[in-house]
Amino acid sequence: MLPPDLSEDAMRAAWIRRDKAADGRFVIAVRTTGIFCRSSCPARPKAENIRFMADARAATAAGFRPCKRCKPLQIG
Repeated sequence: MLPPDLSEDAMRAAWIRRDKAADGRFVIAVRTTGIFCRSSCPARPKAENIRFMADARAATAAGFRPCKRCKPLQIG
């Protein structure tokens, strides 16, 4: 489930901008690598390989693991 206050277009725009203000509001799951990231992660997967998810719990339940670069499970 996605955050009800954010459209997919808004999440995609935040991801493109690497918006730190959106961190914690959703995560980006990358189908090809099996990882999930913060919206501000410097990693840039192809847009067709990403999936937006509500939070780390949803991403983990779907079989994704946290990114070692942006560390989405750490606060701050």
